[in-house]
Parts: sequence; C-alpha cells; structure tokens
Amino acid sequence: MADTAQVVDTNKFRMLHTMLRVRDLDKSLDFYTRLLGMKLLRKKDFPGGKFTLAFVGYGDEESNTVLELTHNWDQETPYDLGEAYGHIAIGVPDIYKTCEVLEGEGVKIPRAPGPMKHGSTVIAFIEDPDGYKIELIERA
Repeated sequence: MADTAQVVDTNKFRMLHTMLRVRDLDKSLDFYTRLLGMKLLRKKDFPGGKFTLAFVGYGDEESNTVLELTHNWDQETPYDLGEAYGHIAIGVPDIYKTCEVLEGEGVKIPRAPGPMKHGSTVIAFIEDPDGYKIELIERA
C-alpha cells in the first residue's frame, strides 16, 4: 500500500490557472470575454520568444482560478488537441438560454444542453475558436 502521509503542507495551495495555446488571440479574447463574460486581467507580449500571454477570468487572480491564453506568433497550423486534454467547466444559471445566444453567435455546440447520462445535472459542451471543449453546467 502506498504511503499516504502528506509530504508538504498544502493548506495554502490553490489552483492558479489553466493554459491553452490559441492560434488567433483576438478571436479567442473575443470568445472568452464578450461571449463568455470573462474579463481580460492582463496581457503581455514577449518579443524575444515571439509569444503573447493573456489571462482571462471571472475575478482577480488573487482569489480566482483563471485561464491563460498563450499565442505563439509563428503558429500557422491548428494545434493537435491530443487525447489527454478533457475540458474546462463553467457554471451558468440558464444553460438553454446561454446555448441559444452562443449558437446565434456561431459558437459550435457539439452536445446540446440536457441532463447528463446516468444523472440529473444539466450540461452542454461548446467549442472555443481553436476547438477546445468547454462544459457548461447549469447552476442556479
């Protein structure tokens, strides 16, 4: 049996951000800010490395987990999203209305809102401009 003793004190640990690589930073910023209501918290260009980092979220970075969008300036082809990545989850109050509005904005909705299989939680899946999956979970 594995040793389950805590090696370090994790009481002050917290999730800081999740990073996604994006091809078109303007399109991605529009998606996450205008369509999903996040705020652009900070953005910085790194000319020496030819990339830009933009952090978006629903609150300040001191007390909220945020999303880091990494734009590599020379990336011309879509990223291989791979098999290991799952999705980002966002709680929304009215999932049906949210999906209706997003669909009207041209957002892909590969899984329409409805109860999840083997449960009662109402979910939907949408895709950002790079094809990353975002699970919407209805929360009152």
